[in-house]
Parts: sequence; structure tokens; C-alpha cells
Amino acid sequence: MRALTARLAFRCLSASQFPLVRKRLSAVKPNRRQILLTGAVAVAGTTGAIVAASHSDAADSGPYGSGVIANWLVLSKAISPETIIKTVIAKDGVFMFGDSIAVQDGKSLAIRLAGRTGDSLAVHNWSGRPTTQAVDALQDWATKYGMPRRILMATGTNDVFNPPVVTAQINRTMSIVGPNRTVVWVNTQMCRTARTAAMQIADQRNSAWINLQLADAQRRYPNLRIVHWAEYLAAKPTRLTAYLSDGVHTTVPYGQDARNELITQALAAAKLALPQAKSSK
Repeated sequence: MRALTARLAFRCLSASQFPLVRKRLSAVKPNRRQILLTGAVAVAGTTGAIVAASHSDAADSGPYGSGVIANWLVLSKAISPETIIKTVIAKDGVFMFGDSIAVQDGKSLAIRLAGRTGDSLAVHNWSGRPTTQAVDALQDWATKYGMPRRILMATGTNDVFNPPVVTAQINRTMSIVGPNRTVVWVNTQMCRTARTAAMQIADQRNSAWINLQLADAQRRYPNLRIVHWAEYLAAKPTRLTAYLSDGVHTTVPYGQDARNELITQALAAAKLALPQAKSSK
């Protein structure tokens, strides 16, 4: 087993070998087989970094093998003030709802988006938060302020602890935004390199499960667009170590730039597809 693990491990190349992403999103649109293969490739890419299994991982694997969610309410967050939210509404910018990756990368995304499309960004990002509570935040803002015509959902990573809930939360999101707005949703890549082999495999299985639910939802909702982050990482296994610091969060600046570029491309394409008239509250 150790020999197989050693053969599967990928060497982390120097950061200079990974320029900003400029490929069009159409180049990484997945089919169901590709989504499932994402898990297999990423597990292979990180298994070599595993040390001995910890007792806590074995004892707390939870119902789906990825463990149990932490108390995310005490973790870091980034939430735009009301003045920014109202500016985004007035200028028909973008609302963003995300987790710890978004807390880290949100400011850089706002700068990139403003420079590329001229759009302003209001964020409601909270580390460790699952999608159910992210959609609660969307509902709250929609009720209080209304919504712009593009909503960015950078959430799903923390649903590996309870993957079956995702479809209902996608449906909730699409019901809140209605048919005349576009939802751009970043799919999930999670394979925590500090965890045991069994938990890493569970992370990837559960990530693929979440991504399948997103892909299925896209068939039902023509105004749902997916940012294929997981497939982008799996396309070249060396990206897993160059673009992710721990199997989840992006490295800065290379992984952050890559992910934010994919998101910016998707938001820019969604903007071009919008009709000229602005929607109201």
C-alpha cells in the first residue's frame, strides 16, 4: 500500500509554473463521468501526504465519513455594510455568499471584478458556514434590500458533512432569485490533506456528490451557471498542490487568482446575457 501511495503522490511544482487562468469556461464543462473522476484524481494527488491516522478522525467520522461540522458561528466572517449593499443594488452589481475560501479571496475578487467589468460586489461570507445558512443570508438580504441580477454562491464546501441537503438548498436559492436573475455557483473541491486517508476519500466522495447535485440542478434551471473549480483542478493533478494550501483553501496568490479568474469569467458572461432593463426589488 505504501508503495502504491508513493507512486500516486504528485510533486508540488514551483509557483512560477502556474500563470493566471485565461481559459474559457466552455473548455471545462463536465459530464457526469468527469465529475465522479474528479474525486479519484484528487484523492490520488493528496494521499501521499498522509501521516498515521489520528484517533479523533477515526472516532468522529460522522454519518458521511468527513466528520462533523464545527461551531462556525465563532469563526471569521466578512459582511458588507448596508451602504455597500445599497450601492450594489443601485448599480446592479453582484451579491456574494460564501464560506472561508470566500472570506480569504473575496477582497481580491472584488478588485478583479471592478477592473474587468466595472461591477461592485457586496459580500456575506462566513468561515465554516454550510449552504443552508448561506441561503438564509440570501433570503434575509433579498427581503431587506432586494437583489441585483447576479448572485454568486461560493458555498458548498462545508456540506461534505451532510451532502443530501444540497439539492433542497439549490432549489431554495433558485426560488428566492426567480427566473429573471442569474445564479453563478462555484462547485466544490475538498480533500483535507491533514486528515486520514479514509477521511480524504470521504471528502472527495462527498464533494463529488455535491457537484452532481449542482449539475443536475443546472438541467432544471436555465439561469443557473456553474463555475467548474473542481474539474479545473483535476484537469492537471499538479494544480492540487500548487493551487490549494491544504486540499481546500486556495494558495495566495496563485490558487486565489485562478479561482477568482474563473468566477470573473462566469460573472462577465452572465452580465452579457442579461437584458438591458434592470430588475426591481
